[in-house]
Amino acid sequence: MKRVAALGTGLLLAALAGAVDTTPPLPTAELQQRYDGMIHELRCVQCQNEAIADSPVDLAADLRRQVREMLMAGKSDDDIRDFMVQRYGDFILFRPRMGLRTIWLWAAPAVLLLAGLIAALRVLRRRTRLAAGDVAPLEDDS
Repeated sequence: MKRVAALGTGLLLAALAGAVDTTPPLPTAELQQRYDGMIHELRCVQCQNEAIADSPVDLAADLRRQVREMLMAGKSDDDIRDFMVQRYGDFILFRPRMGLRTIWLWAAPAVLLLAGLIAALRVLRRRTRLAAGDVAPLEDDS
């Protein structure tokens, strides 16, 4: 029984050692919730497809610290996003804002869907015309 308890304790300590964000919680639950939301919507510019909350690199740790400091200073979520975009570009946001530079991100799915529908309709019309013009029997009775 002691071995099982020791194994469980060891696994728990190993899991805690592998945690990325080891900073103490913020003073209020609201600030902590905003902090958690912000670090999950900002992309690590070094890892590129990970949120700064999940990234173990030093740059992500610096960005988490910066977000924490800005929240403690009373900055709004929009202020923090604006600061990060000004410093690192639109790439840092997992959900980029609608703008002249990012409009293609928002329009591309609709354009591709429309092109797919047009192509499907053209194929269906051609097949219907081919089927209507085909009068040859399917089998030979001879």
